[in-house]
Amino acid sequence: VFTQVQVKVKQQVYSLEYANNFESRAQGLMHRENMCDNCGMLFNFQQTRYAGMWMKNTIIPLDVAFIRADGKITDIKAMQPHDLTTVSSSEQILFAWEMNQGWFVKNAIQVGDTVIIAESNKP
Repeated sequence: VFTQVQVKVKQQVYSLEYANNFESRAQGLMHRENMCDNCGMLFNFQQTRYAGMWMKNTIIPLDVAFIRADGKITDIKAMQPHDLTTVSSSEQILFAWEMNQGWFVKNAIQVGDTVIIAESNKP
């Protein structure tokens, strides 16, 4: 069970599942057969670093946006189901935001945009 986090970008607020500890980051979106249109997951790495994501046991195609500590999106990359290739950030980041593949393009969210993350303690 994941807690929720709100992110705001381009005047829109999205409620995402929040992977903010080792166990929840390791689980991620594995074994899910589908995800609603505006559903996704925000990964918090707890400290700024170069990060990589992979798709082990992940059934649905995803896009990942890597986000610096200041909220700036550094990269948006596509990831394919069951692909064990690591997709890495080009800069040191604090967050990774996964959505259904094509979602960022459909919502005109791109590299250079700023994401505001409003953490709450509600489960």
